[in-house]
Amino acid sequence: MALDNTGFSSCPEESLSLPVPEKGEEPVEEAPKEAPPTDEQNTSEELGHVVTTETAPPTQAPSNNSMTFQDKMAAREAQANQHRKKIQVVGQERGRFGWARSKRKRQRYVEKNGRCNVQHGNMRETYRYLTDIFTTLVDLNWRCSLLVFVMAYAVTWLFFGAIWYLIAYCRGDLDHLEDESWTPCVNNVNGFISAFLFSIETETTIGYGYRVITDQCPVGTMLLLLQAILGSMVNAFMVGCMFVKISQPNKRAETLVFSRNAVISLRDDKLCLMFRVGDLRSSHIVGANMRAKLIKSKQTQEGEFIPLDQTDISVGFETGDDRLFLVSPLVISHEIDVRSPFWDMSQNQLEKEDFEIVVILEGMVEATGMTCQARSSYLAEEVMWGHRFSPMMCLAEGFFDVDYGAFHHTFEVDTPSCSARELALAAARLDAHLYWSISSRLDEEKWEGPNLTEQTGKSTDSESVREEQGPTFTVGGVTNTQDQSVVGEQNGSVATDQSESEA
Repeated sequence: MALDNTGFSSCPEESLSLPVPEKGEEPVEEAPKEAPPTDEQNTSEELGHVVTTETAPPTQAPSNNSMTFQDKMAAREAQANQHRKKIQVVGQERGRFGWARSKRKRQRYVEKNGRCNVQHGNMRETYRYLTDIFTTLVDLNWRCSLLVFVMAYAVTWLFFGAIWYLIAYCRGDLDHLEDESWTPCVNNVNGFISAFLFSIETETTIGYGYRVITDQCPVGTMLLLLQAILGSMVNAFMVGCMFVKISQPNKRAETLVFSRNAVISLRDDKLCLMFRVGDLRSSHIVGANMRAKLIKSKQTQEGEFIPLDQTDISVGFETGDDRLFLVSPLVISHEIDVRSPFWDMSQNQLEKEDFEIVVILEGMVEATGMTCQARSSYLAEEVMWGHRFSPMMCLAEGFFDVDYGAFHHTFEVDTPSCSARELALAAARLDAHLYWSISSRLDEEKWEGPNLTEQTGKSTDSESVREEQGPTFTVGGVTNTQDQSVVGEQNGSVATDQSESEA
């Protein structure tokens, strides 16, 4: 299909839509103008220009004949950028074709509930799990643990029941059920079901008294002893696993809560990273200890890339503040100093960083004496700059009341947006300025005091008096002849007249 460019040449460059006549008016024909050379490239350019500038407001631009191809492309690119800025959504990134694309969320290393988001794969030495079968069974989830618990008893009951049935079948007890003169191995065992019930009674030591082993079966006596021993071992093993699994302190960690956000604000004129931890139970965590780790990938000076590198964050290890008396909620503080990984981090840089702070609380459960560990984490967007935790404790009648409704609440405070390094440098400059200003002011008061004129007047009078009395020599900075002896004694200096010196 051939396209004629004469209709496009009469329209301005910025908008090529044809005029639509109103009702009752006839379209006015324009005088034909000289059309540019018709080729396929110009036609595609004009059509593409219509698509990209359809929503843009028309602006005055020079005609097609006076614009070069480079000028057209530059103007078209500027209009496309302007249109793209108008439809851009704040807080979203742009893809290759200008479509909105949400920012990639960082994958957590440790979830907020403390679960480590790490899965082990391609493990070839799985036999090591069987060497520690007790811990393996304890670490299983509840569904698998219950399945193993039921199967352990069911399999042993079925196994020994089948052996009791085989003994009765081999001895011919099943063929002499009605013969009262026949002495079977086990009384009243007439089939597999009765043998299975006798196995359950033997292993669980129920002993109903209806099915009883006789003394005419030595093989049955040995099997009875073996089943009793193995049954005791199975009971001890499975009951021990279930007891340890039930009494695990993992559920105790559910009542240890961390604040949803961490904050950075001033504390004693120093920037500090703070988060809050509390215990919902009245029973205490004995020997509670707090630790914190910074999870961030880095590249060494040799070019080695270390994914998820762990850096220790001090929360009072040197001073002993990491050992907590967790009776009421506490605010854990990390002072951002020279050894801190946040020493060079400002508020603007915090918004661009990609890291994770893992906090770990360890202690002994007072009720069971078992060690408990609670974990949580904070991403970079969960660290609030210039905030402080709200107080949540008040004094009631005879006790302290803790309001856990304000546990996660924070409020804004005046905090500089610079890094801790810049804040320390500014404080050092201020101290140096105060030091030099104080010393210079003392010098001014010493040499340019208000009594300087009086001192000069007194000095001239003393000089005139000394001229009348005769020349004197002063040692130790004394200018008054009356005080020479006193000052000379104090300073170890001597003042004499000229005649005495000559003698």
